[in-house]
Amino acid sequence: MNNVPKLRFKEFSGEWEEKKLKSITNKIGSGSTPKGGEKVYKNSGVPFIRSQNVNNNKLIFDDVTYIDKKTHTNMKNSCVKANDILLNITGASIGRSCVVPKTFEEGNVNQHVCIIRLKDNYKSTFLQFFLTSYNGQKLVSQGQTGSGREGINFQSIGAFHISIPSKQEQEKIASFLTSVDAKIEQLTQKVKLLKGYKKGVMQRIFNQEIRFRSDDGSEFCEWEEKNGNEIFEPISNKNHNSDLPVLAISQEFGAIPREMIDYQITVTEKSVSTYKVVDIGDYIISLRSFQGGIEYSNYKGICSPAYIILRPFIEVNRYFYKLYFKTDRYIKLLNRNIEGIRDGKMISYKQFSDIKLPYPSIEEQTKIANFLSSIDAKIEQTQKQLNQTKEFKKALLQQMFV
Repeated sequence: MNNVPKLRFKEFSGEWEEKKLKSITNKIGSGSTPKGGEKVYKNSGVPFIRSQNVNNNKLIFDDVTYIDKKTHTNMKNSCVKANDILLNITGASIGRSCVVPKTFEEGNVNQHVCIIRLKDNYKSTFLQFFLTSYNGQKLVSQGQTGSGREGINFQSIGAFHISIPSKQEQEKIASFLTSVDAKIEQLTQKVKLLKGYKKGVMQRIFNQEIRFRSDDGSEFCEWEEKNGNEIFEPISNKNHNSDLPVLAISQEFGAIPREMIDYQITVTEKSVSTYKVVDIGDYIISLRSFQGGIEYSNYKGICSPAYIILRPFIEVNRYFYKLYFKTDRYIKLLNRNIEGIRDGKMISYKQFSDIKLPYPSIEEQTKIANFLSSIDAKIEQTQKQLNQTKEFKKALLQQMFV
């Protein structure tokens, strides 16, 4: 049998039936923009769904506009109902889809979102999961029309050839994948909460609302303040044979080898010879330092001479300052000391030096760093679980559909 999935619940057998999508639907269509321009849109009323509201396989209302009841009634052909599948059909978000939740009462869509309403014997969540799979996205890609292949029409959607099992098997598959989605949502929320907790506790620590004690229970001494040049010095070591990895300096990853993040910038052998050596534990003032603080390097490598490399010359806990340089408090101080360059802004070493930095005792720095690194470990562990669950779902989508 050819028309069966690679991975299947053992209680089911037999081939799936291939059908055109239009044969199992009561509706394939989209809406339009209401007449009257911006004046039609309200801050409350009936939700008017646009492509940005269909994201991450969910109907999202973070950025939603509304129309009044009369406009909604006049647009009856684009009314959205619970259990409808919404599919984005134009632009960069083409192919994103979701199922309208059962709790949804009423709404409309614009012309960039297609409503797919199935007949009673078919499960919306099953079809939506199929649309997110490799085979489903392949159908969306093949169905695009126009010179830029940037849109898909109702005829193409209706012509999708879809293999469908019995309703019982549809429900089993949909229920199982929904439970995987629930796990992904749970882990996503856990990562978000841990990051929020870390940000909040960091703010309190660096505002000295939370203080640590030494191992014998005694209080640490009051924090000193030092200018940046009393702790860090600029490093401009170009003594290398261009055999070290070229580092990308990014707000998301810090200083990291370019090949690890697919950073596609070509540099010549001659220009690399002018690059500066970065040691593990160095800090780099990024070209857009006013946006995200100062970056930290976990790697030895080389970076463009445009960057300022900082290295502590007195005893510090390097992780303590890695964290402090990313606080809102420090970034606000950076914003007061910026100078324009080409495509961004950065501070000079002199301006960095003018900013006062906290300098607790090295023992308290270490206590703070260890505490916050334990939170980082929890975030990293949860993020790893989340990534593994997403990969697990991806594999399921490839094997549970025909």
